[in-house]
Amino acid sequence: MELTGRTAVVTGGGSGIGRALARRFAVEGAKAVVVADIDGDAAATTAEEVGGLGLRVDVAQEADVQHLVRTAEDTYGPIDLFCSNAGIGGGGGVEAPDDEWQRIWEINLLSHVYAARAVLPGMVARGEGYLLNTASAAGLLTNLGNAPYTVTKHGAVALAEWLAITYGDRGIKVSCLCPQGVRTPMLMGGLDIGDPSAAMVLASGGVIEPEELADVVVAGLRDERFLILPHPEVAEYYRRKADDPDRWIRGMRRIQAGL
Repeated sequence: MELTGRTAVVTGGGSGIGRALARRFAVEGAKAVVVADIDGDAAATTAEEVGGLGLRVDVAQEADVQHLVRTAEDTYGPIDLFCSNAGIGGGGGVEAPDDEWQRIWEINLLSHVYAARAVLPGMVARGEGYLLNTASAAGLLTNLGNAPYTVTKHGAVALAEWLAITYGDRGIKVSCLCPQGVRTPMLMGGLDIGDPSAAMVLASGGVIEPEELADVVVAGLRDERFLILPHPEVAEYYRRKADDPDRWIRGMRRIQAGL
């Protein structure tokens, strides 16, 4: 997909990855960029920068996502690219409280379901459309010490794959964005609260800026790649995991023991 003349919607666009994507899409010549975020002021600020529309949207609420799609279509016409990008972190293991599991489930996974439900009918009717779902390298690998995040990001990857298979012959393109460390409020906030996985990512030296990620995303959309990996090493880790899962788990246990 070339972005020139296209209408794009970006959730979680008030900061971090979403803001960088919205800015880059505008630079690429998008006709319109609709920015959604739980922080309405942040959405409005990004939208002003890119000459688009900013909306306060809680992606955990399907009614909000439906309203976002209707508003975008009423304002700019058909949505060419929907970037379901909003997400949250969250620590803990299986002992994490049910309400924490539910919250991260709704934002990191169900929001992608709600987005697909809202935009697919129009895209399928037109015979074209593009879904970009932000997951994480944790959705291909794992996030040490963080069960809810790992599980929901695995689910996000699985949903994107299912959508690509199910709708690919009907003109719908799907990409799944799986970054590792990106210098965003989510990652830096993890450091502030002593999240060991965030500290490990930062110590690895593999943290990139959101703008670097946006460059990779634009190239991935142009090539219509399913997996968009801003950190190329993730592809090698993923291959090793698939080649020998038992060895991979033993290695991850050793890393965990060293944290």
